[in-house]
Amino acid sequence: MFSFLDGHTLPLIFAALMGISILAYVILDGYDLGVGMLMASGNRSERDKMVATIGPFWDANETWLVLGIGLLLVAFPTAHGLVLQALYLPVALMLLGLTLRGVAFEFRVKAQEQYQRWWDWAFIGGSTLSALTQGYMLGLYIMGFQEGWATHAFALGAAFGLAAAYCFVGATWLIAKTDGPLQRRAVSWTRLTLVATAAGMVAVSLATPLVSPRIFERWFAFPNIIGLMPIPLMTAALFMALWVFIKRMPRIDHSLDFVPFIGAVSLFVLGFLGLAYSFYPYVVPEKLTIWQSASAPESLFIILMGALVVLPVIAAYTVFSYYVFRGKATELRYD
Repeated sequence: MFSFLDGHTLPLIFAALMGISILAYVILDGYDLGVGMLMASGNRSERDKMVATIGPFWDANETWLVLGIGLLLVAFPTAHGLVLQALYLPVALMLLGLTLRGVAFEFRVKAQEQYQRWWDWAFIGGSTLSALTQGYMLGLYIMGFQEGWATHAFALGAAFGLAAAYCFVGATWLIAKTDGPLQRRAVSWTRLTLVATAAGMVAVSLATPLVSPRIFERWFAFPNIIGLMPIPLMTAALFMALWVFIKRMPRIDHSLDFVPFIGAVSLFVLGFLGLAYSFYPYVVPEKLTIWQSASAPESLFIILMGALVVLPVIAAYTVFSYYVFRGKATELRYD
C-alpha cells in the first residue's frame, strides 16, 4: 500500500516539509521580528499599538522554527550535526535573542513604570539580535560554510539584509493592522525597507551562482536560463508594483491595506524558491545531499505518520488564530 514511500521518496517528502516549515517561520515570525525592530522608532503609545498587532500571534509563530529544526534533527541527523557545528555561536545568540523577547514581552507592562521603557528596549534588542543572527546564518549557508574573510563579510551583509527584509514585511503588517498616524509611519517605513530588501535580494542572487559552479550551471546553462527567467522577472515586477502601490497609500477606506503584506509574502516565497532550486539536492551545500544525510527509511516512515498528525494541527491552529484576530488591532489591554 505504501510501497512508493521508499528510501528515495521519503527523504524528498521530509525535505519538502522542512522547507515549508522554514518558509512559514521566516514569513510569520519575520513580520513580528520586524515589528519588534521598528518599535525603536515609536513612542510608548505607538509601541503599545505595535505590540497589540503581534500579541495574539508571535508566540505561535515560533512553533514553525521548532518544527523545522526538529525535522532536520530526526530526518537528516548527519546534516543537523554539521550545520549546528558550523553555526553553534549564531544559533546560541539567536536563542538568547528569542528568549529576551519572550521575557521582555511580559515585563514591559508588568514592571514598575520607570523600568518599562528598558523592557521595551530589551524587546527591540532581542528582535534585532534574532534577525541579525538568522541573516548571518543564511549568509554562511549560501557561502557553503567556507572559511575566510569574504565568507564572513558576505554573512554580515546578509545579516543586515535579512533584518531589513523583516522590517519590510513587519511594516506591511502594520499597514494592514493599524490606522491613523501609525499607519502613515508604517507606509514610510515600507518605502525605505523595500529598497533595502531589493538590494539584499540582488546581492544574494548574484553571490549564490558565483560561489558554486554547479549552481551557476543550473541557472545560466541553456535552456535552463529560459525556463527560469520568470522567477527574476516576476520578482522585479512585484518590487515595482509594490513601490507604485505604496506611493498611493494609505487609503481612506482601508479596503486594500493587506495588499502590501501579501506582496511582501510573495517576494519571500519567490526568494525561497530560488534558493531551494539553487541548492537542491544538497542539505549541506556541496557536502551532503538529501539522501546521504537522511535517516533509515523505516525511521522516516514512522516519523512521517506523526508528522501527518502534527502538521495539520499546527496549520489549522495558525489559520484559526489569524481568522479570530482578523481586522485592525484593538487597544492593548492586560486586565
